[in-house]
Order: sequence, then C-alpha cells, then structure tokens
Amino acid sequence: MLKVFSNPTQIITVNTSGKNYKRGKEQNDIGLLSGYSLVVEDDIIKDFIPSSSIKYFETDEIIDVKDKIILPGLIDCHTHTAFAGTRSDEFKDRLLGKTYEEIARTGGGINKTVAAVRKVNTEELIQIISPRIDYFISQGITSLEIKSGYGLDFENEIKLLKVISFLSNNYEIDIIPTFLGAHAFPPEFKDNHKAYIDLIVNDMLLYISNNELAKFCDGFCEATAFSLTELEEIFRKAKSHGMAIKIHTDQFRNLGGVDLALNLKAISADHLEVVDEEDIKKLGNSEIVCVLLPGVSFFLNAAYAPARKLIDNNAIIALSTDYNPGSSNICSLNLIMSLAALKMKMTIEETISAVTINAAKALMISEERGSIEIGKKADFAIFNTNDYVDLVYKVGKNLNYMTVKNGNVIYIAD
Repeated sequence: MLKVFSNPTQIITVNTSGKNYKRGKEQNDIGLLSGYSLVVEDDIIKDFIPSSSIKYFETDEIIDVKDKIILPGLIDCHTHTAFAGTRSDEFKDRLLGKTYEEIARTGGGINKTVAAVRKVNTEELIQIISPRIDYFISQGITSLEIKSGYGLDFENEIKLLKVISFLSNNYEIDIIPTFLGAHAFPPEFKDNHKAYIDLIVNDMLLYISNNELAKFCDGFCEATAFSLTELEEIFRKAKSHGMAIKIHTDQFRNLGGVDLALNLKAISADHLEVVDEEDIKKLGNSEIVCVLLPGVSFFLNAAYAPARKLIDNNAIIALSTDYNPGSSNICSLNLIMSLAALKMKMTIEETISAVTINAAKALMISEERGSIEIGKKADFAIFNTNDYVDLVYKVGKNLNYMTVKNGNVIYIAD
C-alpha cells in the first residue's frame, strides 16, 4: 500500500547516508527538507517528492500534515519502566537534604522498589506498566528500551523480563528488553555478594539466554553497587550467551567502568556524569554510544554529564529519560531534550540526533530505524509545529500529533 504524508512544513530526516549514526560535529546535521512530502510503501520509506507534485502522484492514501513537521520516530534507549510502588517519601527526604546514596545505604533506594515488585503478580505488573508505554507512544516514541533490575532474584527478574516480553508482543512499537540483575545487591545477599553473582552467572543468564528474554545485559558500576571485577564476570558470561553489553558507570564515582566497557566492546556507556578527561578521549575514539541522562542530574540536583567535551572529542551521544521511581521520575523525552540544551549546552540539532539515530545505535537498531532514509522502516512522528526548534523551546510540552510505526498510524492526538 502506497501512502503520502503530504505538505509538512519540514521533514527532519537525520540523514546519515547509510552510516547509521552520527558522532562529534555530525550531530548538528539533521537533514532538514522543506517543500517535500514523504512517500511510504507498506512499512518502508519509499521516497521524498515535491509537495507541488502530489496531484500528479498515484497513491492509495494521502494523509495531510500541513503546518506540521515530520521527525524520525523518537527512541528512549534507557528506561526502568518495569517497576511497582512509589518512592515519593525518599523524594521528600532528598528535598530535606539526604543524598541518594545515603537513602540507599539505610535500606531505601532500589531495594524499596524491589520489595514492591516482589509483592505484585504478572497481571498486576502489566496493568501498572501499560499506561506508561501508552504515554511514551503519545510522545512520538516508536522504540523503547525497558530494563529489569527490580526483582533481584531468579523468580522476580524472570517475572519482569516475561512481562516486558508480553508487552513487546502486544504493542506496535519495538520494546527492547535489557537484563539488569546487576542493579544492586538484594537484602538477602547483602553479606554474600559472591552467592548473588553466582546466581546471576549460573542460573539467571542461562535461563534468559535459553528463552531469549533479553537482548542486552546491563550492570551498575558504583561503590554502592557492583565492582569492576564483579561486573566483568557477569558481562563475560552474558557475552558467551550472545548478549550485548551496556553499563551504568561514572554516575557518582569514576571507578574504571569506561575501560571495562571498552575492553568488552560494550554497546553503550550510560550516565557519565563524573567521567574524567582521559576517559572522554577514549570514548571519542570508540564506537561506544554515550547515553546521557540529564533527567537524573535534574531530579537529584547533581552534576550534569560533560556533553560538550564529549561531542568536541568526537563521541557518539544519545539522550534518554532513565525513567525510574527513584532518581529520574521523568517520562518526558521533550523535557530531557530541553535539559540537555539548557544544562549541558547541547545544540537543538544535537539533541534531535541524540533521541533518534544515536539512540537507535544504542539499541543496535540503527540499520533499520532512527532516521528517515529511503529503504528504512517507516517509523516517524508528526509534530504540531512549523519549526523543529519548538521541540526544545516549548519545555515539557508534548507537541506530538501522530505516531507512525512501520507505516501504520498508531496514535493521533485528540
């Protein structure tokens, strides 16, 4: 079936000429087209045609998007959407001066959410998570990563991954699962870290691999979480099962996580709020995607990642919400783009590249998604504005009018 999305004011293609990611200064080139309409055949981007020629073009359907702009479908490449419960009391404590790490050491933080997840069953989790996915779709998000990490035992980590798999099979968008068993040590293994790592390595990873429940294995490298040695054991075992690697690193302390990511050829290094100059240069010379999470810095009133230094050193930058109940209770990707511009000095164009093609690379889907290029999948979003600058200028405002996945309209705003 041939469709034309006609008369947009702008098409932001984020064209890569087949490279499928952007690094350094390239991230400012967003491939702006004016006066063109977008042709889709079935689930594929077919062509761009002058809008003035539509009356001569034979098509099955014309969808008028006059006075609107078209962008590649947005991609949220780092989220903890699969959780239950709330941590609003901890939010109040932090406003009174307690730090995120202090709260974690006294039994709050991740383990509080773990307790909530363990209390609910599969059906309840699906009911809790589904409205969150609906909201992501309403923003123009067509691909979404969701991590486990709030189960922290065999039964509940597998429960979370099976829920994510169910949701992936029942939503039109791509939902990419990541195993984050190495998120924190659960209370029952507080004094026996080796036993928990053995559980991950010998039981969880084997089951997850055999049942194809996760594409990535992630881990939190931090003084209050996992050491380099512990993560290396987990990551090497995950790689032996065919899983790709991601790492939470350099959020509060620089413990060498970037070198581990480089040695194991990780797909992404996420957070990087306190990354040092030496590691910035290493990342700039690598294929690792630097996934920056300004919502965490905003929510915790903490340091922001040095985006400008990373970009100036030729790094590949993605942005994401890190949506979770404790350190970034933010599910607005528009707000994240605005924070990146205002607080990390990224240009508007760089933020667009960071939530489209580079976010796609962080999920290993950039060969098919993340940019509007002929032959790629027809994933895009249509925004109710004449100028892409509004996506960042109108802070926290959802301008999405229509979400299109694989050539099909899956959401239209009221």
